[in-house]
Amino acid sequence: MRLWLLRHAKSSWDDPALEDRDRPLAPRGERAADGMRDYLDAEGIRPDLVVCSSALRTRQTLARVLPGLGHELEISIERSCYTFDATDLLERLRRVPDGVGSVMLIGHNPAIEELAVGLCGRGGRLDRLTQKYPTGGLAEIDLPRGGWHEVGDRTGELTRFVIPRDLEA
Repeated sequence: MRLWLLRHAKSSWDDPALEDRDRPLAPRGERAADGMRDYLDAEGIRPDLVVCSSALRTRQTLARVLPGLGHELEISIERSCYTFDATDLLERLRRVPDGVGSVMLIGHNPAIEELAVGLCGRGGRLDRLTQKYPTGGLAEIDLPRGGWHEVGDRTGELTRFVIPRDLEA
């Protein structure tokens, strides 16, 4: 099983009157998401299921990366994934049907970072991931075969960690 954790791209703080869930992407975030789309497409990253927070910035991130994810996927926008608690995201992953081989989860920090760190017992870029998980960052985690209901602490291996800065020309 494979899991991709994508933190939403950089959001705008220009309008202090907006509720947090209504903040849009900043122009820098739009460019970063476009770069990630190109990377996802070039690398052939094709999740079976995308689970995305209902916040505007995560939905806008999804809209920008979606053309790079192929055509054979299911998308679920979920209010419960607008969370900053990794436990909530882990519980959601454990409800993924066993027939689903790969999932991309698009969410928020600190939940995305804490989930990635908690799931990864090993991996070549683990030190980098634990230092900082910037906006627009993508972690790829290989999980043992079985079922999503078995996903837990230190069961995965970090096989990729890419941040927008890595993709700049």
